Amino acid sequence: MATLIYGYLNREYEFDDRTLSHVKMAIVTKLRRHESFLLNWQVPADRGGGRISLWISREVPMAFVFNSNRPPKLNERWMEALLRSSQRTGGMVVVSEAEAEQGAREH
Repeated sequence: MATLIYGYLNREYEFDDRTLSHVKMAIVTKLRRHESFLLNWQVPADRGGGRISLWISREVPMAFVFNSNRPPKLNERWMEALLRSSQRTGGMVVVSEAEAEQGAREH
């Protein structure tokens, strides 16, 4: 598992390495453009369930911690799906790679 460490209180949020690698690149892309946004995802039932929304801004410290030594090859369609969702008022929604691929086929 990989960890997103966010905010001044160093809150930790777990993702699988591949998902967080894609989310990280989408976040970096947005922040390089000086764009703040909401990041949203669902918490799996085995981790308590529910959903989380974080306000992502250049002013808030964050770190990405990965268990694997090498970054995975990135799926461009997954990255595009994350960035596309960030344009909505509700913010970027973390979707699975399969959901991103399905959405790409529908467009």
